[in-house]
Amino acid sequence: MDVELRASDDDRNRVVAELHRHTTAGRLTLDEFSDRVGAVWSTRTLGDLAALTRDLPALPDPAADASAGGDPGHGRRELLVLFAVAALTLLLLGGFLAATR
Repeated sequence: MDVELRASDDDRNRVVAELHRHTTAGRLTLDEFSDRVGAVWSTRTLGDLAALTRDLPALPDPAADASAGGDPGHGRRELLVLFAVAALTLLLLGGFLAATR
């Protein structure tokens, strides 16, 4: 990476996303995150961007995680099952209440 190359908005968005992931992992406080994100938008070069994350460990690429066997639909299926169980419970409860009146 040529540190003197000008940074694009995509480069800046990538760094903001990386900082957000570090914040959710507990490596940065909200104040540190806010300060660094503010600095991201004033950077001019890739070297300036790299300096903002130099003290943080490298994170795995989330796109690589999803393609390496992660199932992106897994959470959606869990939500669908939860909804089905809730609907069945309401139907059974409604039937019970109707039968006891």
